[in-house]
Amino acid sequence: MEKIAILPELDPGFLPAALWNREYRKLAASRPSHPLALAVERANGAVSRFDTVVLEETPENADLNYRYIERLVKFMLWAYGGWRVTVAGAPLAAERLRKAYSPEGERAFDHAMMGRRIYDRDFTVVGTTCDQAPEPKSVALKIGGNFAGCRIGFDLGGSDRKCAAVIDGKVVHSEEVVWDPYFQSDIEYHRAGILDSLRRAAAKLPRVDAIGGSAAGVYVDNQPRLASLFRGIPEKDFPTKVRPIFQELAKEFPGVPFTVINDGEVTALAGAISMKRNALVGLAMGTSEAVGYVTPAGNLTDYLNELAFAPVDYREKDAPCDEWSGDKGVGANYLSQQAVGRLAPAAGFEFAKDMPLPEQLKAVQAAMAAGDERAAAIYRSIGVYLGYAAAHYADFYKVENLLLLGRVSSGQGGSIIIEEAKRVLATAFPELGIEFLLPDETFKRHGQAVIAATL
Repeated sequence: MEKIAILPELDPGFLPAALWNREYRKLAASRPSHPLALAVERANGAVSRFDTVVLEETPENADLNYRYIERLVKFMLWAYGGWRVTVAGAPLAAERLRKAYSPEGERAFDHAMMGRRIYDRDFTVVGTTCDQAPEPKSVALKIGGNFAGCRIGFDLGGSDRKCAAVIDGKVVHSEEVVWDPYFQSDIEYHRAGILDSLRRAAAKLPRVDAIGGSAAGVYVDNQPRLASLFRGIPEKDFPTKVRPIFQELAKEFPGVPFTVINDGEVTALAGAISMKRNALVGLAMGTSEAVGYVTPAGNLTDYLNELAFAPVDYREKDAPCDEWSGDKGVGANYLSQQAVGRLAPAAGFEFAKDMPLPEQLKAVQAAMAAGDERAAAIYRSIGVYLGYAAAHYADFYKVENLLLLGRVSSGQGGSIIIEEAKRVLATAFPELGIEFLLPDETFKRHGQAVIAATL
């Protein structure tokens, strides 16, 4: 690759996926190559497809081709979702993918999650020819934006839960409660905490007409299928204790419509509704990375948008490893408070090994408010990550706007992140024209709960 013009100052080994893929495509255009179609099929027969070209399948091209194809497949799985992957036009890579995405392979996590956990199907990889590749089939969802009546909205994060009471669009109650759900092994901790917030909000309303909520993870029919909030619950108890939790909470409010969706979707809805923008990616930098997408027509989709697990860094040796999925270079380590904790030592901060990440973020934010250049370096580095990630996302989404939310974007640091991301795009991807949106502080911290009330 040619020398990269802009790199994160605290992480110079970063290898942006967007640049790597661009260089690969240049190489494929200059050498013997052929078409490739990748498709992922999810619920109800919906299919997302990515068409590209690859180098001829020769022994000398095998590893390069596989790196390109496997990283695209990994991104598509967590962006769109899918229990079946079709690789059309690269039979050798398809066979290698089949082994990697198996119960014994290096992508066993993805095999398990995309199979029985999320879609209740056996996950599979199929190889075929390009003329046999599935055609794309999309599903659009029109929800949100219902402000009438007395509503409760909640947003469940890894370090706090937010809840708002809203009457005809006017917020009459909003609060944030610190909690620690990640590694709690008793589901009653989660249930009691959420119910407490709901009841406190209900007490501020003359009645409750609807309840909407957002939380990190994958939700199908109000059931968590994959959610970091419940990581501490034993796997054997997930189907009986975690999946029905919101359906059971709904029983506490008989007859009241109760809807829960991914927190990234609510982020995107917040931008579309409040800023009247579509073709929008909403990205919340919190405990992890939460992403949602609103189409150019103003609709949500049936995509997973779990980009915390999607790769943005292609270096192979020393990229940070995600503790949950076991994969390297994925979004959670670059676009969340995990990135702050990872970059802090390189910036010169010395935190105790057992200091929780939310506390580390608070310390960095306090240092930023005091004009500490070490903190500014952290935010500049995250901004570079964001710029390259936005360019990579544009390969998979029609994106004109990117709305940034979450604790990491609070305060002066958020403005620094945006400025660096703009600089990356202006330098390396001027053709994209993505506009970054950064709402005010109150909206950044509580906007998701308020918009969730409109579900």
